[in-house]
Amino acid sequence: MSELVTRAQITLLARQLHVPEDRVAHLERLGAKKLKDLREAMSHVMFDDNADVFRRVSMLVPIVPLPIVMPIVQRVCPPEMAGRAAGAIAVAHPKKSVSALTLVKPEYGASAAPFVDPRAVEKIAHLAPHPPVVAIAKELFKRRDYFTGGLFVDAATPELIKAVEAGIDDDEGMIRTGAYVYSGEVISNIVRVIIEASPDRIGRLVGTAANGPTDLRLASLSVLSRIHPELIAIAAEALVDVTDEALLADLFRTYVAEGAAAELFRFIGHMTPATLDILAANSVLQDQALLETVVRDLAANSDEGMWKGLLEVAERADTTIQYRILAAFISTEEGLPARLAHAATRQHLWPLLLRMLSKQDNKMQTSMAESWSGAMTSADHASFERCMSELHLQDALKSVRAALT
Repeated sequence: MSELVTRAQITLLARQLHVPEDRVAHLERLGAKKLKDLREAMSHVMFDDNADVFRRVSMLVPIVPLPIVMPIVQRVCPPEMAGRAAGAIAVAHPKKSVSALTLVKPEYGASAAPFVDPRAVEKIAHLAPHPPVVAIAKELFKRRDYFTGGLFVDAATPELIKAVEAGIDDDEGMIRTGAYVYSGEVISNIVRVIIEASPDRIGRLVGTAANGPTDLRLASLSVLSRIHPELIAIAAEALVDVTDEALLADLFRTYVAEGAAAELFRFIGHMTPATLDILAANSVLQDQALLETVVRDLAANSDEGMWKGLLEVAERADTTIQYRILAAFISTEEGLPARLAHAATRQHLWPLLLRMLSKQDNKMQTSMAESWSGAMTSADHASFERCMSELHLQDALKSVRAALT
């Protein structure tokens, strides 16, 4: 799971516990999934502790007319208490809860929202009227409370997503909220609905992120690196359309400097050939120190999905850049060439790797093969030989075969 997602889960956990992030930063080592499970377990305990009290409160709902009680509640009841009670009421009286929502002022609703049990939201989301939900969401964005919005996105129906997209013009807010959504599947569904409902919006979103501050750029990458491949292709095309070479290079440097190379190349790995060509021609790849940083960062990451992006770009770059990347592979101390060979077999990356290697001189080919020698499995050798035969590279890679045998 993405390091950016792990950071987001730390932020959410700190907010839930009402402590500074540095108090829980040591828990990053648990990873995003375990942090999410921990946060949800704590949330369930917090809500369940008061379940009986709020269940008794919910028994009054059928008795008191909503048009009379709701204005009074919003004047005398603290939003935290109303939010916590709302969960029990929603479960016991879903239709009444929906009716009550139409009577809630957006400011009050936004103040109460952080204290609503997400489990209850899931049970009534399909009934929720769009206008009050959009109004509350706009107020949350106005307050820059993207954390709360991210917690409830899982329950949003396609129709509600369309309503929010049409009713909220805050591109930055949508990006930042998306970064706090854990599920890549949920984010993909949202992005797909947005693209279908408003095709130009994706260009606005990626353009806003590209021209924004570092934290917004990282939020955008967290979102885009986790959506479905066909959606990444669309987003990447929009990105190169709304940026020039200098801005694209600056964006690239930001991601590498912030330790997000793995997410970056996971995103790049699903770009279309035309988009990859644009990136491969960018002058940022001439920076040798940057390339070495990229390889070191990827070497420290266990996700094999990132290698496709790097090799796709490298194959389209000039031979000098390819040489530098291969040299960086060989110079790492983490056994990277062997890991790369294993990944090439499992992820079907040998064609990319061997086409790039075939353009190098005998010295580089031999060095790469020697770094593989003794580390390749029988499956690696079989995949390597099969790929060489299919691509008719036996003559071009004589040095590699000789060093391996």
